[in-house]
Amino acid sequence: MTRVGDIWVYLSASPLLWLTLTLAAYATASWLAQRSNHAPWANPVALSVSLLIPILLITGTPYSTYFEGAQFVHFILGPTTVALAVPLYRHWEMVKRAAAPMAAALLVGAAVAAGSALLIGRALGLERGLLAALAPKSATAPIAMGIAENLGGLPSLTAAMVILTGLTGVLLGPPLLRRLTKNDDAAFGMALGLSAHGIGTARAFQHSELAGTFAGIALGLTGLLTALLVPLLWQLLAP
Repeated sequence: MTRVGDIWVYLSASPLLWLTLTLAAYATASWLAQRSNHAPWANPVALSVSLLIPILLITGTPYSTYFEGAQFVHFILGPTTVALAVPLYRHWEMVKRAAAPMAAALLVGAAVAAGSALLIGRALGLERGLLAALAPKSATAPIAMGIAENLGGLPSLTAAMVILTGLTGVLLGPPLLRRLTKNDDAAFGMALGLSAHGIGTARAFQHSELAGTFAGIALGLTGLLTALLVPLLWQLLAP
């Protein structure tokens, strides 16, 4: 057992270990999602997190050590986001025709997401730091963490809330949205991108390219609107 422990200590010091485990967890989660025909409970991100967290807890590995190895995955989020421009170009004419209703829906959605978080948090008696971390939860993580830090919140807590929001959206959203949107892929994707940011956008692309295109637009514009609206709502609604 001592030798096994020594081997683990040696391996855990290598950044490659955590990158390998992250990719292995996601590959396993994707396999399970495909075998379940992409059932709501079989979201690859949620399953990957469920596989990795026990490993970190059992081994006593701090998040900073894990992130040092897995940061390559974080790095490629940038190029992946830029790649969303490709399906946007393909469906540009349809996007232009839907610009006005999309703008109205995104403005209302971003305002309700941030405002409801602040009002519910105040009703529950949360302190200002927790409210600041909670308010931008519906924006993508880099934007949400920057907003929370400027308001005096804890960025790491905001990141956790963003992930929780995204996972909740992709677990509960698709069955409901299929009924509400009546097979309108554009509306389905926009709603997922608005409410569940990057995780929702990935789920929308599994539904169809058109849904993913509108989810990507909603992802980006919701982040922009959240950055503009949250400081204003903070002045009005924060205790």
